[in-house]
Amino acid sequence: MSRWRKAWTAASVGLVASAGLLTMPAEAQTFNLVVDYRCTDGIAGSAPVTLTARVQIPTSVQTGSMLSLGWTVEYTGTRRFMSPDYFPAGAQVSLVGNVKLEGAWNGVLQPRGVEEQGALQPNQRLEAPTGMSSEAHMTEEGVIRLTPQNLTVDFVPPAGEAIVNNDALDRITYKGPGWAYQGSLPMQYGDYGRDVHTTSNRTDEAVIKFYGTGFEVLGRRMPDVGRIRVIIDDDTSAVVDTSKTESGEPTNVIQGNSTLWRRDDLPYGFHRLAVRALDDAKNVHLDAFKLLTAEMINPPTLHRATCTITNNPGTVEINVGGASPDPTDTGTSSPDPTDTGGPTDDPTDTTSPTTSGSPTNTATTPGHHAWPSGNGHVSVVVPGSTSTATVTTSVNPTVTNYKAQVASTPKGGVDTGEAPEGAAGSPGLLLGGSLLLMGSVTGGLLMRRRRAEHAGGMDR
Repeated sequence: MSRWRKAWTAASVGLVASAGLLTMPAEAQTFNLVVDYRCTDGIAGSAPVTLTARVQIPTSVQTGSMLSLGWTVEYTGTRRFMSPDYFPAGAQVSLVGNVKLEGAWNGVLQPRGVEEQGALQPNQRLEAPTGMSSEAHMTEEGVIRLTPQNLTVDFVPPAGEAIVNNDALDRITYKGPGWAYQGSLPMQYGDYGRDVHTTSNRTDEAVIKFYGTGFEVLGRRMPDVGRIRVIIDDDTSAVVDTSKTESGEPTNVIQGNSTLWRRDDLPYGFHRLAVRALDDAKNVHLDAFKLLTAEMINPPTLHRATCTITNNPGTVEINVGGASPDPTDTGTSSPDPTDTGGPTDDPTDTTSPTTSGSPTNTATTPGHHAWPSGNGHVSVVVPGSTSTATVTTSVNPTVTNYKAQVASTPKGGVDTGEAPEGAAGSPGLLLGGSLLLMGSVTGGLLMRRRRAEHAGGMDR
């Protein structure tokens, strides 16, 4: 192969390599907003529980891509969320965040996180989710402002049933002098756990308190025994003759572990269940309580803790689809001295007002949601910056934001401390670099040829 051909091959390889370097995009980074929360009510108990969430927001968004928000959540104080009662394994603690979107699109994006619990006892520490996530599919141009808002923490009890045996003295309270425990009973009686509590004293009671949606009273049906009254909350109407079968016929056998009374239509909540003996000199035998919890579509609000923001995390502004920022954003104005640097609307508000010509979309479940999209960049707006303030306007209440430089520089980008610009200049940069490289290669080849001619040794 001639030296000319080798030179042209090397030049082509160099040209391709330089084009690849010129078109290599900067790797996307994320910016973290730190949000501090104070949680009260529900599973927070008698004193507040404090949390810190770090919201990860991308600093670049591509056309047709997903806007992904990642949350990490951790306890910051000594207080923890606590179990409200005894529950079998399978209960869940659910965190639901709220990110308000304003500008080209109004709505609330709700990231969610769930942590499953083991078997629980009252006032036992609950394990909270350590992370949440949410995605929004962007479909329209515009400037969007993202502002974190309040957080809710729900406790969802497991659906199913749990049996509390008659010997569980930490759960059942026996009132009256007549109650006696009988254990190691013959297996043919069929008693649950081969034991019962028995009384023949009228007005003696056994009481259990629980969270749930229903119950069964388990006991013996057998000849020559007495009646009981089953009292649930303020309902005293249920009377059962334990000497008869469920169909009302007298029984002549011992039937342990029998359902004496059942209710499964209670609203979920805290209930008091009592079994009271009605006859003197006739035994009644209590075997166990079966506590029922129906599956719930929505978490019960009874256990809900509401977490309000205690710091001023600021706002993230995303300019997508080549949309122009707010014309009032000059970058040189001074902040209103009466403004606190944060949203002026109610921090407990989790919805945005609908405006004419601006659709409202509220994401209430995890997954993909439609939000405005396009090529663009993210400008980070946080309080406490030394840079000049920028006042933005919208159809919603006015917010004074404080712009700061991006904390991290994308890999492959220039370390200017500012958010990466769009890729609009990439074609021109590629063309200029390619022409410069081709000119250099051509000049080198011409010089090589002249030297070869001069020496009389040009290889043809």
